[in-house]
Amino acid sequence: QVQLVESGGGLVQAGGSLRLSCVASGRTGGIDEMGWYRQAPGKQRELVAITNSGDYREYADSVKGRFTISRDNAKNTVLLQMNSLKPEDTAVYYCYADSVFFKSDGTKFDYWGPGTQVTVSS
Repeated sequence: QVQLVESGGGLVQAGGSLRLSCVASGRTGGIDEMGWYRQAPGKQRELVAITNSGDYREYADSVKGRFTISRDNAKNTVLLQMNSLKPEDTAVYYCYADSVFFKSDGTKFDYWGPGTQVTVSS
């Protein structure tokens, strides 16, 4: 099992910045991708940014140019630097990780943190 713990959420004014951090513990040797999802009230959970242990990065169109994901493989940590925040970025942000191993149904094992609230005031 892998445990994920996020930190760094909070309240910020529009135009401000926050940095989210997520540390993985447990059976981290099999982790493949790590990233961030978010869920706003009344909306579905959506991908914000994701990265692998190499140079791959993927961002939601809504955050491109404002958010930067980075990863420290040695420390099993993934960071999300969020700049130029907007009120529509308000959501609970969840750390995500998946495994190089597959379940019997062909899907990857995946893991989620408990979430951290980000609130951007206008």
